[in-house]
Amino acid sequence: MISRRTFIKQSTALLGTAAATGPWIQTKAIAPSDTIRIGAIGINGMGWTNVRSHLKLPEVNVVALCDVDNTVLQRRAGELEEMTGAKAVLHRDYRALLDDQEIDAVIVATPDHWHPLITMHACEAGKDVYVEKPLANSIAECNAMVAAASHYQRVVQVGQWQRSGPHWDEAMAFVQSGQLGKVRTAKAWAYQGWMRNIPIRPDSDTPDGVDYDLWLGPAPQRPFNPNRFHFTFRWFWDYAGGLMTDWGVHLIDMALYGMQAISPKSVLSTGGAFAYPDGGMETPDTQQAVFEYDGFSMIWEHAAGIDNGPYGRSHGVSFIGNNGTLVVDRGGWEVIPEGEKMAAITRDKPAGADLDRHTQDFVHCMQTRSVPKCPPEVAWLAAVNAHLGNVAFKTGRKVYWDHETHTFGDDEEANALIKAHYRAPWVLPSF
Repeated sequence: MISRRTFIKQSTALLGTAAATGPWIQTKAIAPSDTIRIGAIGINGMGWTNVRSHLKLPEVNVVALCDVDNTVLQRRAGELEEMTGAKAVLHRDYRALLDDQEIDAVIVATPDHWHPLITMHACEAGKDVYVEKPLANSIAECNAMVAAASHYQRVVQVGQWQRSGPHWDEAMAFVQSGQLGKVRTAKAWAYQGWMRNIPIRPDSDTPDGVDYDLWLGPAPQRPFNPNRFHFTFRWFWDYAGGLMTDWGVHLIDMALYGMQAISPKSVLSTGGAFAYPDGGMETPDTQQAVFEYDGFSMIWEHAAGIDNGPYGRSHGVSFIGNNGTLVVDRGGWEVIPEGEKMAAITRDKPAGADLDRHTQDFVHCMQTRSVPKCPPEVAWLAAVNAHLGNVAFKTGRKVYWDHETHTFGDDEEANALIKAHYRAPWVLPSF
């Protein structure tokens, strides 16, 4: 359960002050001159991108790599040695990496269903953590991750790197300035033209060199299927929440940031396999959700196989006000006036990569023991709102969220979808 005190801290973070020193991070700082030793867990896709970003910082050494797929592990080990000239210690089991007392922090970029346990175990082992988004694959796990970071007093940065983007901050400040007039609707969307059909494929033998039982971890026991493995795990409920959580946490986060909102009162959602009705994905390739907050509504939508989203943008967030509409994406932001009520504005993204700014912020916060741009409390908001959209989709009806109790009241069907159901012997810690 997230306390009211935590949400007071969160509201401050939404106003752009998340980088201020937090009282829950009190362990000894790492001097800026000292080398920070990082281990990376899950290094096939975004994990390797995160490794490369961290290595741009002169004080960082990546000294250990971990992956359940030995082919991936050996390939990345060779690439790391070529980049740095040093050999990393290699692990198949993340617990062995966490036992290394010389490692200061870990990058966690596994499939979503593994984010909670590895992050919490890393915090327990005294490591700081850079964990990929979304925070977790259920609301219960999101709650536990916030509690763990606070309990163990660790710096945890979640990979929602828009939080480190200067043009995003500039756009949010403009929204909050009141110049748009009353903002009645916020929209967030991800139209993903690169997403092609995933044909149904039969179960098969586990590839050589893959520890499949460890890959499953707390997820239900199922035969190996290539559709459920590298990258495309995102489209199966056992491991992730589809585009709603994969892209949604990035953009819903910004909608909530701009509107200074926390939890909706109700959510409804619809969608399905409309692009690829004969495909192998479980999660919807087309989905819309409407979130009701006090004084405004937020609309989420995503579509596979299409790039031409609202305002001609494949992704973005818009704030629709009485005087004009602000539209922002990773390339910049603009204001579209309502008649002659205000002037048009166009702003391009500044030079540099927001991901690199985000990893630099993480390392800085390790050195200063301050709160990073996207701590678990901030990531909790985006992830929980996205999960609420999926709960509404799964139930097929409007659901009503009680922010005080963090439940759906007496709605047993919806409340059951809050929980994490772990396969033995894995257990979700409680605090």
